[in-house]
Amino acid sequence: ANLRVRQPDVLLQMSKSQSRAVVVDLKASRMYLYHNVDGLARLERSFYVSIGKNGAAKRIEGDQRTPVGVYFVTGRIGGDALPDFFGPGALAVNYPNEWDLRAHRTGYGIWIHGVPSDTFARAPRASDGCIALSNEHITVLLNLPQGKDTPVVIADGLNWLEASELKKRRGDFNAVLKRWERDWESADSGLYGAHYSRDFHSEDSDRAVWLNHKRRVNAAKQFIKVSLSDVSVFAYPGERDMVVVTFEQDYQSSNFSNRSRKRQYWRKEADGVWRIVFEGPVKLRSEQLRGMPYSARTRASLR
Repeated sequence: ANLRVRQPDVLLQMSKSQSRAVVVDLKASRMYLYHNVDGLARLERSFYVSIGKNGAAKRIEGDQRTPVGVYFVTGRIGGDALPDFFGPGALAVNYPNEWDLRAHRTGYGIWIHGVPSDTFARAPRASDGCIALSNEHITVLLNLPQGKDTPVVIADGLNWLEASELKKRRGDFNAVLKRWERDWESADSGLYGAHYSRDFHSEDSDRAVWLNHKRRVNAAKQFIKVSLSDVSVFAYPGERDMVVVTFEQDYQSSNFSNRSRKRQYWRKEADGVWRIVFEGPVKLRSEQLRGMPYSARTRASLR
């Protein structure tokens, strides 16, 4: 396949603030670096990578596997804060993410990093779960302007699509997202609630608690206006028909207004309808900071 024409099906939509996207194919030991050109992902470089000694799909701490999923860079760690083993530096990602935590996956400190100064590259399966590049290549990544929310999508094998098919999938899903937005504005609890899976959970509530809260809140409002911007959409590798959506949400109503950054996980269910299975604010959790040098933690941010 001509990789400059075809694209991995995980890259449905980059947001305006995402200047780069990283896609890793664990099966092929390759990393693909994409540049955001007017919202479309263009292949810029590809690199050889080394992955976990026991392959893909991390589940528990110490299993020496590399996670599969949609992640985001949480911080850069300079080589001066690390032993020579990690090379000139590292990019930390937010493993365990919201979906990992829900699946009770454990472990921490998943980084993209270099190799010892006396090494050119490591064997295809040589890390404890991190993604290791040659020092030349990690330097390329570390020196790039990342923007915020730089995605790192890690798959155990990629599916490649023609640009036209990717565009169709993007349009179809954006129509679903727009319907959710409009149904929330309608203040009709039935219409709004229909977008939430029976399997829905936020960080601290299930579907019934979530929808009861929304019903009480909406009852006191004369109008609701919701506007989404800076929207990114990535298909979740290793899960059937699931996407991760991140956006800036501008919420205005008759008695309350706020702006926040949110993340949703949508899944197409057995009846063919897309529904939300997780929704919550974009934030760093203690599990995602664990193992990161303190000097890098102060700069680490998903914003």
